[in-house]
Amino acid sequence: MTGAMSPQETQSRRPPRRPLSTRELDTILDFLSDGVFTVDREFLITSFNRAAERLTGFSADEAIGHRCDTVLHSTNCQSGCLLSETMQTGEPVIGQEVTIRNRHGQDRTVCVSASVLRNDAGEIVGGIETFRDLTALEGLRREIRGRHTLADIISKNHRMQRVFSLIPDVAASNAAVLIQGETGTGKELLARAIHNASPRCAGPFIEVNCGALPDTLLESELFGHVTGAFTDARTDRTGRFELADGGTLFLDEIGDTSAAMQVKLLRVLQDGTFVPVGSSETRHSNARVIAATNHDLKSLVAEGRFREDLYYRVNTICIHVPPLRERREDIPLLVEHFMDRFNAQTGKMVRRVSGDAMQALLAYVWPGNVRELEHAIEHVFVLVKGDSIRIEHLPEEVIQGAVVRRGLGGPPSARSILEESERRAIQMVLERLAWNKVAASRELGVSRTTLWRKMRRLGISN
Repeated sequence: MTGAMSPQETQSRRPPRRPLSTRELDTILDFLSDGVFTVDREFLITSFNRAAERLTGFSADEAIGHRCDTVLHSTNCQSGCLLSETMQTGEPVIGQEVTIRNRHGQDRTVCVSASVLRNDAGEIVGGIETFRDLTALEGLRREIRGRHTLADIISKNHRMQRVFSLIPDVAASNAAVLIQGETGTGKELLARAIHNASPRCAGPFIEVNCGALPDTLLESELFGHVTGAFTDARTDRTGRFELADGGTLFLDEIGDTSAAMQVKLLRVLQDGTFVPVGSSETRHSNARVIAATNHDLKSLVAEGRFREDLYYRVNTICIHVPPLRERREDIPLLVEHFMDRFNAQTGKMVRRVSGDAMQALLAYVWPGNVRELEHAIEHVFVLVKGDSIRIEHLPEEVIQGAVVRRGLGGPPSARSILEESERRAIQMVLERLAWNKVAASRELGVSRTTLWRKMRRLGISN
């Protein structure tokens, strides 16, 4: 009876491995959908597969023998070359997004990986780089981002989407608008969006922070003054109401104005007339007024700190901007937006946020709202060296705030936040369309089967 062969005997009976021929290697490389090329120690291209030809527009004959930076024209060729990095360290570089420009001047977003090539003695003799076309994916990202963007305001939150839907009608009117929201929520951006979408968009957009100036200076700022009106009034000065004639005047933090200033504002809002400081001449302004406050004006009226008649004058249309802690599903979208901005400003290529860093960003309460988040990402870009944001790059107060929240049971997970946002969005569309699932699936851009499945998963029923 013959016994089983040992592994050594099995190995000895196998035919010796034959190295692949150049033609066989070329066939394999040409079969791949990813672009692949190799270089020698001088970064001269030594091989170039068919996918690389398609992506760059250069044939292999045109590319081989030339430096790779003259063929790919990548955004990181001059600084941060991946092949140079991997040949210096001997370590591979995996999955970095860069932009290359083909021979026709078209930009392509690609995902690049690079590694070294070694000879039989283990010496580095060159490098290999692969790149996958992400242009279609990047276009989809921009399309999705565009659906959740109004001017520079970015949100997928159902309450903010409702605000977005109001803007065209609000912009078309001349009615006074009151925007209420905490500091840093983007009230000024919303005011600019209304102005830019209005028939007054060709006119000026003038902003005054009413809470930053004492009454004497604020009155001069708003209404102007004539020479000699007070000690330092050496020349006439045009006020903001006059400068905004035919455009929009944005009165930020109107809730911080004094009772005396509120009387003066009421007059100009009632009939469009005002008198510059030190003058007896009545002037007229056809400026549309958009006011904003981080206070609850109705409560200030009840307390006697804000005039009721002025409240109703500025509150023809009221828009509430929710704080960031009430729309946490927007945090990943905003982080990506600020990453794009600071990548462009700094020349860095930060593409990812680690799981624990994103969890910390989602856990923090953001008392400074979107403005604080923007500053946090700017802080990150000072510290980050690679392509990924890690938790140690975040500001200390964000890290500590996240630890405290987790100690109290923690915030909802990113998945639960997104699911709740999706549930509210679907329910809002269904309610508006009287639960017509055919019409709702059409508006949401999904099939009826998908809509039914989502409703069941998210617990939506009528």
